[in-house]
Amino acid sequence: MTSGTTRKRASIIHGYGATPEDHWFGWLAERLRADGIPTTIPALPNPLSPDPAQWTEAVARYLGPLDEHSVVVAHSLGCLAVLRHLRSLPSPWRLGTLVLVSGFVDRLPVLPDLNAFIGHGCDVTGISDHIDRLTIIRSDADQYVPPGHTARLADQLGVSAQVVPGAGHFLASDGVTSLREAHEAITP
Repeated sequence: MTSGTTRKRASIIHGYGATPEDHWFGWLAERLRADGIPTTIPALPNPLSPDPAQWTEAVARYLGPLDEHSVVVAHSLGCLAVLRHLRSLPSPWRLGTLVLVSGFVDRLPVLPDLNAFIGHGCDVTGISDHIDRLTIIRSDADQYVPPGHTARLADQLGVSAQVVPGAGHFLASDGVTSLREAHEAITP
C-alpha cells in the first residue's frame, strides 16, 4: 500500500455476558491483523447487565467515524447495539463491511431478562443502503436466538443469512473458537 492511502480498520463488538477474550473474537482479530487490518475488540460496559444507552454510546465511541474502509463485526446483542448506532447516524454515511453473527431485533423467548434492552428492537429500514458488504451468519441450532429471528433480520436488511450447521450460538461452549465464515466475509 502506498503512503497516504486509507487502510481498512476493523472492530469486533461482543454480546451479552461476553468479554473481548471470549469465543472466536481473538481468533478473528489475529487473522485480520495478519491480513494487515488493524482490529480492536472493545469491552462494552456491564456485559452481564447491559444498558442499551450505555452500549449504544460505547459502540459509537469505539467505532468512531465510519467510512468505506471500516469493518464492523458484531455478535448477538452486540448486533442490536451496532444497528441502533447505525440507525442514529445522520446521512450521508458509509460502512465498508458489516458482519452480523446471530443478530436479531426481536425479543428472545429464552432470555426475558433482556426484554428491557431489546425493547421494540430497531427499525433497520434503509441501513443496508449505506453498507458496501453485508453478511449475516446464523446457526441452524442456536439455543438463544431462534434461527427465525436472524433470518427475519436478514430479510429486513435485504440479504440471505449464511447458515453454519451445528454452530449453536457461536460460543466457545458450543465449540466455536474460530469463525472462518466471518473472516471470509471480510477478506474473500
